[in-house]
Amino acid sequence: MSPRNRSEAVTLSERIAGLSRATEIADGRLDPAAVQLARDTLDKAGRRRALSADHTVVGFFGATGSGKSTLFNAVAGQELARAAARRPTTSAPLAAIWGEEGSDALLDWLDVTDRRVVGPALSVATGRGRRTTTAQGGLVLLDLPDFDSVTSEHRRIVQRMVGMVDVVVWVVDPQKYADAVLHQDFVQPLARHGAVTMVVLNQADRLAPRDVPEVLSSLTDLVRQDGLPATGPSAPVAVSAVTGEGVEQLRERIQTVAAGRAAAGQRLETDMRHAAEQLALAAGEGDPHGIDKAASERLTEGLARAGGVEMVADAAARSYRLRAGRHTGWIATRWLSRLRKDPLKRLHIESHDRGADPGVHRTSLPGMDASRRAAADSAVRGFAKEVSNGAGEPWRRSIRGAARSNEARLPDTLDQAVARTRFSGHRASWWWVGFDVLQWIAMLVTVLGLLWLLGLFLAQYFQIQLPPPPTVDDFPLPVPTLMVVTGVVLALFLALTGAVVASVASRLHAAGVRRRLLRSVREAAAESVETPVRRELEAHREFAESVALSSR
Repeated sequence: MSPRNRSEAVTLSERIAGLSRATEIADGRLDPAAVQLARDTLDKAGRRRALSADHTVVGFFGATGSGKSTLFNAVAGQELARAAARRPTTSAPLAAIWGEEGSDALLDWLDVTDRRVVGPALSVATGRGRRTTTAQGGLVLLDLPDFDSVTSEHRRIVQRMVGMVDVVVWVVDPQKYADAVLHQDFVQPLARHGAVTMVVLNQADRLAPRDVPEVLSSLTDLVRQDGLPATGPSAPVAVSAVTGEGVEQLRERIQTVAAGRAAAGQRLETDMRHAAEQLALAAGEGDPHGIDKAASERLTEGLARAGGVEMVADAAARSYRLRAGRHTGWIATRWLSRLRKDPLKRLHIESHDRGADPGVHRTSLPGMDASRRAAADSAVRGFAKEVSNGAGEPWRRSIRGAARSNEARLPDTLDQAVARTRFSGHRASWWWVGFDVLQWIAMLVTVLGLLWLLGLFLAQYFQIQLPPPPTVDDFPLPVPTLMVVTGVVLALFLALTGAVVASVASRLHAAGVRRRLLRSVREAAAESVETPVRRELEAHREFAESVALSSR
């Protein structure tokens, strides 16, 4: 969903789509109350849009004794609602309908059964003795029970209707216009609907003419404190249902709203915006830091410690030295190295190089003890904390949960990461060949020298006269003895030198193994930890865009 410029208009359909997606993402992540509010708002919007778009529903709300039903009759121009001294007089919603066609389904949704068809259109006096009318059809006036009724069912009806009608008309009287229940429980929570809210001071005839402006000014201040604009449709107007004062002005306001046929859309847009704002409030402010290279490296290093990478690298170094000794050591003592088991074989790693399926291969590394589990847990928690830093608590909690979603399988995943790493454990280093050849030459020289000496000994034993063995100039030992000594000394020198070279090379080999192991652990970390976190970060981004679209 691409970002929009704030000046670009957003249609109601786009707001609904945005809130729907945001609600879907928020489910299970954010406060259930905010999610439920969004669901209810979407449900209401879907139902209202499926019903008549030609009708504007105007609800008259008021306290006991405010003369609401009398004013309803005055605006309708007929005695439709029962008005009497006994209170409450309205026990169920009463609908006055202008333009009957298409209204039934709408009133069914509102659960209004008492319906009176008044005429095709609401008429308004022009001031010249003539009357104009709204466009054909399109208006429903509702007379509702008192919001402060002692009957709980009446209050329930009012609370339901105040969230469903397109236009709210608050009817107050001079005695109770400052009633705290009205302002705190009803007007203030719905102040965001200022464009489709009207405030009417009824029974103005009970005031002295000079007191009307003062009371109206006081009511205007209260309305402003409630959060409603003091101008426009919500600007308070004084009327008298008995004398007819101001009724025509109120009727004209209602006619204007009905003729525009935008009240339902405005109400829904405001509800969408409010629900989106509540989701944003539940999500908290700020965006997560996100995954960067440093965070990934720290996660890999921590999981590598938990996965025993250093243990395996050390085993690879010892395995290298052992195998090097079998190729470069003194041939006379090489058989001793066969008695020592390869460290990698002890860990059940070497079979991977012989074509074993890495998908089912397992090592014999010791199971994760408390310290290694703590290292893995610390690495994952540290990664989640770093990545989620800056986001609201619900999203930080959600990202932490995503990071640990594969926690139970993590030890096995790390073991497989080690198992599928290529160790090249059966490949000889190039320098081994040279040392091996030299060792065999030394052995050959030694054996030939020994055979020569043995032949001389046997000849002497059997008293066979042979010429004395040759000697090398300036060297006191005969050639066969010199051959034995030279062969043994050369073999020992090669073995010692090979051990030194193998020690250095084993560290280089271990470093290479460590790098390959880290790559495998990096892949495991990306699959088990980073991928779920990336999905969560993507969900946050999409949520933020959807909320911004709905609340714009």
